Amino acid sequence: MKDKRFLSIPIFSVFLLLGFVYYVTVFVFIEDWVGLQTSPGFLNALIFTFLAFLSLFSLFVCVSSDPGRVPPSYVPDDEESNVSDQETKRNGGQLRHCDKCCIYKPPRAHHCRVCRRCVLRMDHHCLWINNCVGYWNYKAFVMLVLYATIGSIHSTVIIVTCALQRDWDFSGRVPVKIFYFTFGAMMVALSLTLGTFLGWHIYLLTHNMTTIEYYEGIRAAWLAKKSGQSYRHPFNVGVYKNITLVLGPNMLKWLCPSSVGHLKNGISFPVSRDNS
Repeated sequence: MKDKRFLSIPIFSVFLLLGFVYYVTVFVFIEDWVGLQTSPGFLNALIFTFLAFLSLFSLFVCVSSDPGRVPPSYVPDDEESNVSDQETKRNGGQLRHCDKCCIYKPPRAHHCRVCRRCVLRMDHHCLWINNCVGYWNYKAFVMLVLYATIGSIHSTVIIVTCALQRDWDFSGRVPVKIFYFTFGAMMVALSLTLGTFLGWHIYLLTHNMTTIEYYEGIRAAWLAKKSGQSYRHPFNVGVYKNITLVLGPNMLKWLCPSSVGHLKNGISFPVSRDNS
């Protein structure tokens, strides 16, 4: 089943884009800028190759990892307080049950219509990895966006630097100029897109929130305000604690996509004292 996830046009497109950007950045622009045989050229090529490898490895982890399955034997404990008041109210005070999967849903789990099953701590279904982003691969997904953003910015800086140091002769070589402008514009757009996406997930990460929970929180806050109450995301336990719950307690392993030994079962989560 895992191998079939790689057999999709979007994933093939991502691999193709990554290979194209890598080849052009290293063998065209760095070579044209200072040459690969020089110390600056070799160093930039080495750094960009490392970023490309980390992006590729993070992508592999995102695609191949199961985002999180609800155990068939899962039955919620009425005495547990990990299910927030807001979450209970949204379901009319009843336990969360998935009619499609015919199972009880743990806190933060949602049914994915594409994967046709419930996913633990589901963030969203990502077309580009042909997989859900959930409890077990969210860290790898954040690292993928992080390394891809840094790599795109690095490539953009190389292109701009290379273009500025060229002695342009505007009387000829029009295809070269078009290629410089087109690829440079593409990398700027890619850097801005990925940078915005990275900023969004840093916000979610520091608030211990998923994309689904963010939009649910907007409605919950509106309902709370309408009834004269205040709303606070129940799983927000502080910035540092929020980060460690996803990236792990060891800061030396924060940037490793596959380091998820700190994760537990994805069924229960610490809640803020303000909501307990």
